[in-house]
Amino acid sequence: MHQLEVNYKQVDVFTAKPFKGNPVAVIMDATGLSTSQMQDIANWTNLSETTFVLPPENSEADYRVRIFTPKSELPFAGHPTIGTAWALLEAGIITPRQGYIIQECGAGLVRLTISMCSEGNTSIAFELPEPRITVLSPKQTDIIETIIGSKINRSIPPALIDVGARWIVAKLSDASSVLNVTPDYSQLRQHDLAMDITGICLYGEYSQQQNIMIEVRSFAPACGVNEDPVCGSGNGSVAAFIRHHSPKQLIPLDVSAFQGQALGRDGKISLIIDHDKIKVGGCAVTCIDGKILI
Repeated sequence: MHQLEVNYKQVDVFTAKPFKGNPVAVIMDATGLSTSQMQDIANWTNLSETTFVLPPENSEADYRVRIFTPKSELPFAGHPTIGTAWALLEAGIITPRQGYIIQECGAGLVRLTISMCSEGNTSIAFELPEPRITVLSPKQTDIIETIIGSKINRSIPPALIDVGARWIVAKLSDASSVLNVTPDYSQLRQHDLAMDITGICLYGEYSQQQNIMIEVRSFAPACGVNEDPVCGSGNGSVAAFIRHHSPKQLIPLDVSAFQGQALGRDGKISLIIDHDKIKVGGCAVTCIDGKILI
């Protein structure tokens, strides 16, 4: 039986340190693969997402990508978007035009900004799809407090943020409270399935400084991921939540988000919050570069 050899990378996202971010598998040329083959590969890699690069169908796009979890296809996801762009840039398959590249995916066209971060590494940022925000009721907040075993800051009520992925975002009293949370994953899974949501993102601030610094954790047991190490759409949803509750005169805001400490990771995410758009950015590093046999 003839096997197809396809270039393959595994990229660690939202970190410049190998093995400290959130990995994504990138199949560099998925031309000729069927949807069922893509799903089989994504199930086999057993990562939260695997991406498949294809020629663009829209003339404005540099490439097209399909994004799969082990169980299903997603129209858009954050860390796979950055990881795929990094893999293609590193391989020289795409080149930024005036500092931008355009990704085509199930959610449409996504514009990515390519820049250098302070450490001299390449930083890639995507523009978050326009969020739809639904504030939760006090009763819904009570239920979440019970599930996570922690008090929520009710002065800014939790909300469902829909950016394709659907995250409930809640603020806790501080960063250490976020790090100390131990949810009841069985209850959380049932709750999330009943509400048809991706999961829950919790955040809390470190001591208030000139630049806002927050700790974030993303729990998604209904998607088969009890805790996502470093989550692009989750952090983008936190940014949308912060914008929703911030006085207009305080915007634009630059927020540094940290995620993964509870799982032995060291994720860093840049959130640039403006009135008309939110950018979610970070570095990436390749940990595996080889071929996959299909």
